[in-house]
Order: sequence, then structure tokens, then C-alpha cells
Amino acid sequence: MSRLSDVFTRCKSENRAALIGYLTAGDPDVETSKKLLLTLAEQVDILEIGMPFSDPMADGPVIQAASERALASGTHISDVFKLAQNVREANPDIGIVLMGYANTPFVLGFDNFSKQAVAAGVDAVLLVDIPPEEGHLCDPIFKQYGLDRILLLSPTSTDERIKLANTHASGFIYYVSLNGITGANMGEMTAIQNKVENIRMHTNLPVCVGFGVKTPQQASEVAAFSDGVVVGSHFVGQIPAHAKDHQSMHSAINHAAQTMKAAIQA
Repeated sequence: MSRLSDVFTRCKSENRAALIGYLTAGDPDVETSKKLLLTLAEQVDILEIGMPFSDPMADGPVIQAASERALASGTHISDVFKLAQNVREANPDIGIVLMGYANTPFVLGFDNFSKQAVAAGVDAVLLVDIPPEEGHLCDPIFKQYGLDRILLLSPTSTDERIKLANTHASGFIYYVSLNGITGANMGEMTAIQNKVENIRMHTNLPVCVGFGVKTPQQASEVAAFSDGVVVGSHFVGQIPAHAKDHQSMHSAINHAAQTMKAAIQA
């Protein structure tokens, strides 16, 4: 059993979905990012730590800007691992997922990347631009190091593609609730629920829903039929909104996370 499995088992025993929160590592700078990640980690069940990248093609303006701020402040992949380690040391039971693009581990070397990720306490990796068909690039190495590989499905995913993703994925399936980028408006909730139910017919993995969850009401509705609710842009957006006052930034992220947590548990 992986740590992610334990997280979902624990949430299920509490009759609720997991809250999965995302922030980009190094945004707005490494030291502030450490405080924000630790704050968010106190409220969520799984923390997604974004690896800043210069061309985050699946991300909307909010998370694109976060990557730009992180890179401008000098954030390196070594800082990402260190931040993950800080979170792990403070939160032994939380799930930690590194999310990003293939270029980062490819340049570092998938073996070296995996070794450092595991040493930092990371549980899983989500690489947006490595589909199941290209899994030979990383799947054997991730499996060797005990890292779960999170895969994405979307509203256009066919039954064949769902089955393919299931054969390559571990940890959980991340269902993208819309045809678009992060932070866009969610699709119609009934359609999202129907697709989640369809995915469940082809997998025993937890199915989590993200992309577009911005309000507690949306989080509550998604939590009613999914195993996890992913909130990203809503949290990331608190950083530029409070750029001149880091204490307010910290408080805003804490409040936003508490509000989402309460909505999911209601």
C-alpha cells in the first residue's frame, strides 16, 4: 500500500472526498513558498507541488504567471525537492505529488529525478505531456523507486483511452473537468459526474476532479461524486492578490484552504 492509498482509505473512512491543493514551488520566492506550502499542507490531504517551467502549456494565466515568478526568483529543481522535503518532515501522513512537464526530469535524468524525489518524501509524479503511449520513458523507473504515476483523463477520453490510462496509472486518476487549461470555468456538473461514473467502470483507482474548481460550492458538488477535489488556480491566485503583504498572502491561502476543506467535509 502506498501513502496515497492510505490517504484515500482514511478519507473514505471519514465518508468524504480528499482535498488536493496545488501551489507552484518557488512562487513568489523560495522562502515565501516554503511558508505557503507548509500552510496549505496543514489543510489538505494531498499536496501537489508544481515544478516551475518556462512553457506550461496545460496551465492558464494564473499558474503560468506563478511559474514565471518562481523562475524569475531563481527557483531550481533542487529547491523543489527541498521544499517537498520540508513539507514531508512537517507532515508525515500527507500525500505529495510533483506536477509538471517532461522536460524537467528528462534533463535531470529520470533515474536521478526519481531518486531525489523519493529522498524528499514525494509519493507520485504527474507529467502533463507524457501520455500512456510514451510511458516507457518513465514508467519502469518510477515503479522501481515506488513512485505512483498520475495520469490525466478528459471529457473527450474514449473508453479505450480510459482503459489504457488505467493500465499505466497508479495512485489516482486525475479527471480534467473541461476541455481547456487550468483555471478556466468548469463544465456542467451533471456531465462531469456522468464521466466520472464512466471512468469508474474501467478502474479501481480513486478518481479525482480538477481544473476549474474555484468556489466552495463547486468543491462540495464535486466531492459528492468523486474521490478527490483538486484546487489549484484558486489558491495560486491569492499570491499576486496579496503581493505587497506576505502576511496577508499567508492568511489568504490559509483561509481559502479552510473554506474548501469545510465545503468538502460538509
